[in-house]
Amino acid sequence: MSFRPTFCRLAKKSSRQWLARQTKDSYVKKRQIDPAAFRARSAFKLLEINDQWDNFLSKSDVNAVVDLGAAPGGWSQVVAQKLGWTSESTDSSPTHDSASTFDPLAIDDDISAPAQGRGTIIAVDLLRMRPIHGVHDIVADFLAPDTDRVIQELLKREGVNDGKVDVILSDMAANASGNVTRDIECSLEICQAVMEFAGRHLRTAEKIGRKRGGVVLMKHFAHPELQQFREEELVPKFNLVKYIKPDSSRAESREGFFLCMGWKGA
Repeated sequence: MSFRPTFCRLAKKSSRQWLARQTKDSYVKKRQIDPAAFRARSAFKLLEINDQWDNFLSKSDVNAVVDLGAAPGGWSQVVAQKLGWTSESTDSSPTHDSASTFDPLAIDDDISAPAQGRGTIIAVDLLRMRPIHGVHDIVADFLAPDTDRVIQELLKREGVNDGKVDVILSDMAANASGNVTRDIECSLEICQAVMEFAGRHLRTAEKIGRKRGGVVLMKHFAHPELQQFREEELVPKFNLVKYIKPDSSRAESREGFFLCMGWKGA
């Protein structure tokens, strides 16, 4: 997942300890049994949260989903599966435009592959992803003003005339630096950026016509400052805010997820 904060750096993990943990991880093994199924272990976290919380990705009124910091595409695969674009074990690179990198100049409009799913799925990342059936890949910084315009143009092209989305996902996190203060500041900064994005793009529960409509799911690192962010910035703006630590999240990790349902509006 890519993110361009003001001071947080993304780093590569290559320690022997990390490699040893990967070889023993049951979810890594589960993914490796069928490499075509999911590109990232994190897909199981989204599947678990979705199953436990009313299958919010598959609601009939969910017509547009944005996955922020989407690469390599594990969460986008889950969304495509839930909206009927892909099967549980298919991740082949499609022909033509069953998945696309959106071009505002519309040079990718020669769509000849029949649509199988429903809704519009947008994946945003600084890194290009391998195509996923039913997913539009925008290679851009989601913080940049031009990205808002591209998203709006794509949604309108797809028939979402109000330019709003029903679900926003973020599995973004800067890699741990070893400095607790810096790591928490990075996590808080990412969450704030996601909420600013939601303020511009998320459809309200009132417009959707369902109390828990308008959903944001975002990763964070557990810390009192993040709990303060939850109470001050999330609880007043949603009908329901839950802290979730899925079983598929490693026990030693401080990561958790805020599931925010029922967007009241900025």
